[in-house]
Amino acid sequence: MASYRSIPPTAGVRLAKASSNLFRERARFSTPGLDVSGLTNVISVDPEARTADVAGMCTYENLVAATLPYGLSPLVVPQLKTITLGGAVAGLGIESASFRNGLPHESVLELDILTGTGELLTASAQQHADLFRAYPNSYGTLGYSTRLRIELESVKPFVSLRHVRFHSLSHLMAAMNRIIDTAEFDGVSVDYLDGVVFSATESYLSLGVRTAAPGPTSDYTGQRIYYRSIQHDTDTTEDRLTTHDYFWRWDTDWFWCSGAFGAQNPRLRRWWPRRYRRSSVYWKLVALDRRFGIADRIEKRNGRPPRERVVQDVELPLERTTEFLEWFLKAVPIAPIWLCPLRLRDHDGWSLYPLRPGRSYVNVGFWSSVPAGVADGATNRLIEEKVGSLDGHKSLYSDSYYSREEFDELYGGETYKTAKKIYDPDSRFLDLYAKAVQRR
Repeated sequence: MASYRSIPPTAGVRLAKASSNLFRERARFSTPGLDVSGLTNVISVDPEARTADVAGMCTYENLVAATLPYGLSPLVVPQLKTITLGGAVAGLGIESASFRNGLPHESVLELDILTGTGELLTASAQQHADLFRAYPNSYGTLGYSTRLRIELESVKPFVSLRHVRFHSLSHLMAAMNRIIDTAEFDGVSVDYLDGVVFSATESYLSLGVRTAAPGPTSDYTGQRIYYRSIQHDTDTTEDRLTTHDYFWRWDTDWFWCSGAFGAQNPRLRRWWPRRYRRSSVYWKLVALDRRFGIADRIEKRNGRPPRERVVQDVELPLERTTEFLEWFLKAVPIAPIWLCPLRLRDHDGWSLYPLRPGRSYVNVGFWSSVPAGVADGATNRLIEEKVGSLDGHKSLYSDSYYSREEFDELYGGETYKTAKKIYDPDSRFLDLYAKAVQRR
């Protein structure tokens, strides 16, 4: 509050933080940001009520470390350690429990939000309900969360994994649909569900089951690489991880993106310190590349055109996802592709990311680059058009190219504008369109 009051009334307001999981240009401010140094911890865990009070800038790495000793975890644990709870709620998050638990903001019981008027308001389904429902996907343009009370769920010490291979994308989607509806596969319960597409004829569903049965576990924080363990020639393979390692199975190699830095080269990997094999380090390397244009200089030196970054997550209705994947594999030279199904827990929907309650969706994630075209963001624009034609949505953490009219139709429109007028009437925070689309 003191740091907010120290910023001139005519100046824009932002968070003062050193790291980010965004992949779009961040707005530049000449004034200091809000001091969040005191908002990084878990405040309390109530094991009987199965809730936790958490500061807004607490990372999921710290949150999980605080809840696991009680045999509890957040309902959805986004796959990268340095994603913050406040960030996952204001900017959305997803993981392999989302087919049964929805999105992170759906487990929020109440949250304290510093609004553009300088007030600290407690929002819930019962008070300031308009702000509570408009806050998810607002990306800090309606305010910043300082405290969140969230639901927790019981977990067991281990996760037993089964990787099931499919030779047809339509067969994979049919199996995914059955699992979402029944929470089981071949008569066995399923607690966690995601998938990977390597090609049109090679794709996998990874089925996780919570278990307390003792036994050996795999370690993918050393020389072994998790996503490579998924591929096999047989119909199924089995694996086993501690619950802690399962939650962070993707972080060590940033899914598969660590290969761009040589971290998957066995000779280099032996000398790459384990503590530096994590998403936050790779993100800093990407930031350095963007700052100094290292990759483009290398491409130019080798007589190749610059690259267009295609780092996106999109949500498609499950029944349209096969069509999108078949198109994508032909039109965009990027693989592997991550799949994560979801169904909202809430029956009313969320205005700034209007997925239909009761409908199954699939998050499709792809993170790489392609040769740049003549037009700025040519491939990203093509993907936006295709996603829109299939009744899908795109997450806003990366580059977007929508017109104002398209954006308003997809991301809240009048509902957002009304909330903005009430809770940030003087536009102390950026407008959502300016933050997500317009270049600064």
